[in-house]
Amino acid sequence: MLGLPSLDKSFLMSDNSFREAGIPFLKSFGKKRYWKNESKSSGSEPHYHHHRQRLREKFLRSGSSALADYELLELILFRTIPRRDVKPLAKRILETFENDFNKALSAPFSELIKIQGVGDAVAGELKIVEAAAHKLAQAKVMHKDVIASWDALMDYCKTAMAHRQTEQFRILFLDRKNTLIADEEQQKGTVDHVPVYPREVVKRALEINASALILVHNHPSGDPTPSQSDIDMTARIAEAANSIGIEVHDHVIIGKEHDFSFKAAELL
Repeated sequence: MLGLPSLDKSFLMSDNSFREAGIPFLKSFGKKRYWKNESKSSGSEPHYHHHRQRLREKFLRSGSSALADYELLELILFRTIPRRDVKPLAKRILETFENDFNKALSAPFSELIKIQGVGDAVAGELKIVEAAAHKLAQAKVMHKDVIASWDALMDYCKTAMAHRQTEQFRILFLDRKNTLIADEEQQKGTVDHVPVYPREVVKRALEINASALILVHNHPSGDPTPSQSDIDMTARIAEAANSIGIEVHDHVIIGKEHDFSFKAAELL
């Protein structure tokens, strides 16, 4: 009968020895040892797997209204971060943007990647979701009578512009039946100014055979009250358009909570 070889005592490492050697054999529960990050209750499966499953089921069962904003953001982050608890990151992103979900999605890529834990993949995913939301909102008004669907039009403009950090000027081009035939961003500006050239506006309207226009721009400050330069610029565009038979139906300024209509205020 063969005898078992004797073991060198140095081979029998304690928990402290494992730590010193950099081996993640760290935890003891009774007589059983567990590797680092291994859950006693669920074997080798990370604890957040069950959380992800429960959150997805909650969303599918009850919709987004049943979720907190950080939970909805978690669902987005699941796609780009498959092996980590993303709740802390979701909360960190929201806190960076004043706990405003829309503001977080609308933030520039360059601002998103400044957040700890947000890389190109996460920032890119958030911008994809933002673009998809804009497309869905735009589809509700494109090639439709915008005068008859004014509320949907304003919802789209707010989705696309209300949370931007710089001014953006858009023109909605309509045909003779007030059907929206084109929606184009003309200019981007600074936090309080965007340059607009009446000649370019009229030129583009002629190129696509538009009969009427709706001007839209945002105020990043959140206050949609028009400045004197807004009023003067609107008058110049209306004058140039009217000279060739194109009507300016309205100029709408989008704020955070409210919007301002030049037509309703009798400024147009």
